[in-house]
Amino acid sequence: AQMKIKDVGEISEQNIREFRLWLNRQPGTAAGSMKRRTQNYYMIALRAFLKFLRKREIDAISPERIELAKLPERELDLITPAELSRLMNSAKESVRDTAILELLFSTGLRVSELCALDSDLDLSQDSFSVRGKGEKVRVVFLSPTAKAAVASYLKSRKDMSEALFVNVPSGKAAPSRLTPRSVERIIKKCAIKAGITKKVTPHVLRHVFATDLLNNGADIRSVQQLLGHASINTTQIYTH
Repeated sequence: AQMKIKDVGEISEQNIREFRLWLNRQPGTAAGSMKRRTQNYYMIALRAFLKFLRKREIDAISPERIELAKLPERELDLITPAELSRLMNSAKESVRDTAILELLFSTGLRVSELCALDSDLDLSQDSFSVRGKGEKVRVVFLSPTAKAAVASYLKSRKDMSEALFVNVPSGKAAPSRLTPRSVERIIKKCAIKAGITKKVTPHVLRHVFATDLLNNGADIRSVQQLLGHASINTTQIYTH
C-alpha cells in the first residue's frame, strides 16, 4: 500500500529498495528510527508472500532477490551466580514470589507459559508438559528446590482459583491470574531489593537457565528442546 502497487507484477527491486528506505525512516518503539530487526520482519513477510505467489505459479519477482539487513550479534542479558543467589533470597518473605523465581530458573519457561500454568500441577513428578509458542508441547523439568517452593506456595493458598499464580487482592475481591506484566514487576522489585543494578526480567532468568545448562555440559539440541525454540539458530545465541 505504501508503494501504491496494485499488481504483483509491479513489485521490482527498485520499489523494494524504496520500501526499505521508507521503513528505515519510520519511528521505533523507543527513541530513534525503527530497528533493523523490525525492518527485517517486514521484508520476511514480503518474501513469504512472493514464495506463495511462486507456489501458485503467479509471475512476480523472485523471493531470493530480497536480502535481509545484517544484524549485530545479539547480546545476552545475564546475571552472575552471586546475583542470582541474592535475587532468590530477596523473595524469601513471599512464598509466591519464591515459587515464581525458583520455577523460572528450574524450567526456563517463558513468562507467558508460567502465567498459563494451573494449580493442579503434578508435583509428584520431576517434569511436566507445557504448551508453548505455536501450540507446541514440550517437557520441562522441576528441581527439588522448585518443587518444594511451589508446594509451599500451594499449601499457603486459601483461594480456589484454577490459576497457579494469582495476585493478592485487597478487600473481598477474588484473586485473579497473574499477567506477564505483573510477573515482570515482581522480579524487578526483587532485583532492586537484592541490590542488582542490571535490568532483570523473566527472560533474563530464561537466559541464565540456558547458559547454566550449556556451562554444565548440556548439548545444544537438548537446550533447544527445553527452551522450545523452533530453530537451532535461535538457541545458538547462547553458545557465544
